[in-house]
Amino acid sequence: MRAIWKGSVSFGLVSVPVKLYSATESHDVSFRQVHAKDGGRIKYQRVCSIDGEEVAYADIAKGYETEDGEMVVLTDDDLADLPVSSSREIAVEKFVPREQIDPLLFEKSYYLEPEKSGAKPYSLLVQALKDSDRVAVVTVALRQRTTMATLRVRETEAGDVIVMQTMMWPDEVRTPDFEIDAGEVKDAEVKMAQMLVETLAGDFDPEEFEDDYAEAVEAVVKAKIEGGEVQRTATSTKSSGEVVDLLAALQKSVEAAKTARGESDDEDAEPEKKPKKAAKKTTKKQPAKKTAAKKKAG
Repeated sequence: MRAIWKGSVSFGLVSVPVKLYSATESHDVSFRQVHAKDGGRIKYQRVCSIDGEEVAYADIAKGYETEDGEMVVLTDDDLADLPVSSSREIAVEKFVPREQIDPLLFEKSYYLEPEKSGAKPYSLLVQALKDSDRVAVVTVALRQRTTMATLRVRETEAGDVIVMQTMMWPDEVRTPDFEIDAGEVKDAEVKMAQMLVETLAGDFDPEEFEDDYAEAVEAVVKAKIEGGEVQRTATSTKSSGEVVDLLAALQKSVEAAKTARGESDDEDAEPEKKPKKAAKKTTKKQPAKKTAAKKKAG
């Protein structure tokens, strides 16, 4: 790995010189837009939306769009006096219980490696974080902008490593603008839901999950390169009908989970009222809705 930043962690009077490394990398599949006829890449011109003329890089400025659609053009002189920071310090502001920080705030993760002269205070910070079972809330300047972040300890094959996770500002987290009216939940439904949770309970192992889409795309590309035919993968046969009887659906989920684990159906007590047999129905899985708050800037 290549260090992308050098600085120091300061807590109290202790300073720990460190190097910063990106802790993650995306393996998401990306495509390029090409001409279907010959595979040539599609190029785009920088064209002004008002006069239709192509604009040279030297004539491109930064613009801030207001809520009412007005565009404010900013010059280098306008930006010169903005509060930017070139500090190379990761300043610990306080140590807080980890459960007080909403994971929704986390943005990007980095590894902190100590310089040789900082190995001992680095180990001291590691031990302090582990013993207190807290995370350090810090401020740090990355790309000349100050941001919040947290420091926590992650166990790896190389040993205990401090991970810094940058955070979004509170006003960048959106508030849901919808209401959920679930209606009355029956005790028997709650009991069956709890049984389902216990049946599917286990330890998290990320290695159990695979990126099927990326693997499928690679297989298609490989087949294309080798001149073979492209085979379509079978589509899911799961039903998309809505569940009418929630209790029955929960019971079927428990039974399916037990069958997958080779467990007997009569190991647990039956719910208060056994539902009548009905045609198999499955809940329609809704895709997770990703949201991101972005500030408008040109």
